[in-house]
Amino acid sequence: MTAIAIRPEEPRDHAAIGVVTQAAFADTPHSDGSEVRIIERLRSDGDLTLSLVAEDGERIVGHVAVSPVQISDGSPGWYGLGPIAILPSLQRRGIGSRLMQRAIADMRMRGARGLVLLGDPAYYSRFGFEHDPALRYPGPLPEYFQRLVVAGDAPSGTVRYAPAFG
Repeated sequence: MTAIAIRPEEPRDHAAIGVVTQAAFADTPHSDGSEVRIIERLRSDGDLTLSLVAEDGERIVGHVAVSPVQISDGSPGWYGLGPIAILPSLQRRGIGSRLMQRAIADMRMRGARGLVLLGDPAYYSRFGFEHDPALRYPGPLPEYFQRLVVAGDAPSGTVRYAPAFG
């Protein structure tokens, strides 16, 4: 496999990000097919705090989005990580891990207090994410909603994502 570069998205990447995201979620049982629209709306609403792509020198092969969240206890500086997508033919090769590590590092440098995400606990625990019963997101199984404290104390309350998530 060619070397993978992780970099911030550029306007010329938008269509490729859509292609990668659609392909990555196409056969995923928990997906409703809205991931591409979510990213586009985050971008148009000004809520796409961080958008990183993984590029193999010829094409975009992965993407991760980070956007602000609100917590009912008023804790500032918290963000939602996701969607994250890798082309299916290149999954399980460390590209997603590299995107995650870079997104966490970039958000730490930007002064984030923490990140939340919805995903497989077995996968995301390797990056320090964990379920915290004091932090709630209504709907999915609670253990799939996880947080990573980057600085300060863990918040408590209900999390609300940016409007793009509906």
